Amino acid sequence: MDDRSPPTTEDPRLLSSWQHNAGAWTRAVREQRIESRRLATDAAILAAVRERRPARVLDMGCGEGWLCRALAEAGIDALGVDGAPALVDAARAAGGRFETVAYADWPAQPRRFGLFDAIVCNFALLDAAPGALLAALGDALAPGGALLIQTVHPWAAAGEEGYRDGWRLERFAAFGEGFAPMPWYFRTLESWFVLLNAAGLRLETVREPRHPDSGHPLSLLLVARRQ
Repeated sequence: MDDRSPPTTEDPRLLSSWQHNAGAWTRAVREQRIESRRLATDAAILAAVRERRPARVLDMGCGEGWLCRALAEAGIDALGVDGAPALVDAARAAGGRFETVAYADWPAQPRRFGLFDAIVCNFALLDAAPGALLAALGDALAPGGALLIQTVHPWAAAGEEGYRDGWRLERFAAFGEGFAPMPWYFRTLESWFVLLNAAGLRLETVREPRHPDSGHPLSLLLVARRQ
């Protein structure tokens, strides 16, 4: 495959980039280098989960594990899952329950860790076709449970490439040294709604965590339930 070609959903470059970037990402998160997270998005997802008063939470695409640790401090049973072993190793080293499972493997056994009152995908749905994963996560929800997705705000992140679905390249320019560019898939607001509906999920709430001074949207936070 030409290195310049966009990844397919089976392309290993997305996962391998996270494996390569695990150390740099862990430092960026733990040293609070990412402005949007400091200003709004970390607090937004934590509050959205806590207000549901869940007993069990799954953090899918947990990265270095900050959210699971924050939830555990609040007395919530949290399990983190990620496909990048290096990120799971970093998460475990800081304390908590974490497992390595590739997204592609999850649909075959969606209830491998039981049912959850809340499942979180916090900036963790970066592939072109996560429909099978979303449907499987819906199958892992306990009665009354909800799926919470936080992602880049499409209107804010469209940039010069335009407001259309497609692969983009994240260079992590503002996050410090040690990062390799990472492919990720941009989707419009409409595409998010279509994706959830096709996965058998009903959108319940839409939130837009904002910059505290400018009011500029820093992320999109979607809450959905099984239809």
